[in-house]
Amino acid sequence: MKKLDRFIVQAFLGPFILTFLIVTFVLMMHFLWLYIDELVGKGLSVGVILEFMGWGAATLIPLALPLATLLASIMTMGSFGENNELLAMKAAGISLVRVLSPLVIVSLIIATGAFFASNNLIPLAYDNIYTLRDDINRTKEEISIPTGIFYDGIDNYVIRIDRRADKGDILYDLMVYDHSRTQGNTSVTIADSGAIRLTPDKQNLLFTLYDGNTYEETPPESISDTTYQLQKVGFKRQEVIISLENYAFKRSESGRFSGEVNALNIAELRSMRDSLDTTYNKLREMQVRNLVVSGGLVYGSQFDPQNRGHYSSKADITKLRDWESTEIKKNAYIQAVSQLTSAIQILDNFALDEKQYPLPLRQAKIALYRKFTLSLACIIFFFIGAPLGAIIRKGGLGTPSVISILFFVFYWVIDISGKKLSTDGSLSPGMGTLISSIILMPIGIFLTWKSTRDSNLFNPDKYIAFLRRLTGVKEKSQTEN
Repeated sequence: MKKLDRFIVQAFLGPFILTFLIVTFVLMMHFLWLYIDELVGKGLSVGVILEFMGWGAATLIPLALPLATLLASIMTMGSFGENNELLAMKAAGISLVRVLSPLVIVSLIIATGAFFASNNLIPLAYDNIYTLRDDINRTKEEISIPTGIFYDGIDNYVIRIDRRADKGDILYDLMVYDHSRTQGNTSVTIADSGAIRLTPDKQNLLFTLYDGNTYEETPPESISDTTYQLQKVGFKRQEVIISLENYAFKRSESGRFSGEVNALNIAELRSMRDSLDTTYNKLREMQVRNLVVSGGLVYGSQFDPQNRGHYSSKADITKLRDWESTEIKKNAYIQAVSQLTSAIQILDNFALDEKQYPLPLRQAKIALYRKFTLSLACIIFFFIGAPLGAIIRKGGLGTPSVISILFFVFYWVIDISGKKLSTDGSLSPGMGTLISSIILMPIGIFLTWKSTRDSNLFNPDKYIAFLRRLTGVKEKSQTEN
């Protein structure tokens, strides 16, 4: 690698890594904001939260990587132009194409890494996120018993605390209703004071009660017996252990969501697509056959022109509506209405089948095509950003950031719209997935062509002069006689 190539690559990698980390951090904050309600109050460890956020950051690569490529390329070439480094290279006989060649190789390497990330890392991230979310959702919130009300947040128990001590964990005037026998309020413990704490494994809740009584009613053995036996037991100190379930985070094995579309790689998506396509084709054949039979066209050979010679005569169309009797006409109409009603019912059932099979098929095709669009977007954004930087000649995070965000929002809106339209069936999966790249690719080609010819595309004086010629307004002379 020549010194010039090394200098250009180093100038690009610094902004690229920095912008990638910044964009990922910003998007991850938005990701965390979406799922903050599922994380708080569950007693999750810092390691579990960091793992959840780490896998979430991996799923943001399709958004962060193209934006980082666009912003870094604009910053690099803009900085070269602002510091007259690009001018010095051209004065030395180095063309812009030669300056961009090492960055093109770097962008291709980034696109290759994006492909492997999309095919290997992102499906793994989605599988782990789905598993972690399911484990977190099954974890109940931490127990926080308020004072002055009956708290039923613990299974099979109702607890009431009158007040808490100003300092320490001492509670006063406790009532504990035990409903574990599912026989109503047959067991209640009243204590003057006590304390509550969780065991270290969060599997049990330990009540330590002082100076109280336990009242327990024994229900009758038969329906005819309406008498209850009341038992009262006084105590100075008593410990009540309440078993808890799903209050502690339990990690389950990953792979339970490996069948989801987002958690599949290219080979698995192709297998899923082929399987769904085969099933859907068989379904369509069965639908057409049932519809033909329900419409009265029982004999398929009626449509075959080669079988016309097997019929002894042809029907006279002009006499088809001549009925031999009113009864025959009545029965014919009744049969026609019955067949139409049957066909309508079959079509209604077809609508349900269309929702069951084609939607997963379209989703599988969209996910398969999107494995390649990430790499394509990185290349397209490079050929938009690098020429833009060479034309505007502005480095730093100011102007490049504004331009990058505008282009990326434009790309993101088109991409999301195309994905939604293809999911709904309004567009084909290929067109809906590639429409954003199809629209942006000519822009990249145009900007690259303009930059290689030293175009002053963003020179405001050029457009002001054009408008003046268009409107016929003459420029005032600087000196008036």
